[in-house]
Parts: sequence; C-alpha cells; structure tokens
Amino acid sequence: MRQIKIIVEKHFDGYVAYPIGLKGVVVGEGDTFEEAMADVKSAIQFHIETFGDDVIKIKRTEKI
Repeated sequence: MRQIKIIVEKHFDGYVAYPIGLKGVVVGEGDTFEEAMADVKSAIQFHIETFGDDVIKIKRTEKI
C-alpha cells in the first residue's frame, strides 16, 4: 500500500483536493472536505488503474 500526500484547499464554493507525486492531472472536488477527499481518492485509483504504476513519481537517491 502506497501513501500519497493529498492537498485540500477550501474555496468559497467548496473544497478542491489534489495529490502530490503523480504524473498527470488528478483533482477531486466537493461541497465538504469529506466529499472532496472521497472524490480525489476515487480519481487517484482510476488514474493508477488506467495508466499503471508508472504515474507514481518515486524519489530516488543515488549514492556516489
């Protein structure tokens, strides 16, 4: 199970949520925090199932 950091912003007309560390555009929205989180989690799952694990950016450190 991977952990993906999600940013949630409160706007005057609702909430917007988006993940950090995925290639491509994935956004969720909702009238409440919970709705935005549920929407973005569903979008993340669909994005990974559609495009594969290659959309997950992995930070790699190289030893010299």
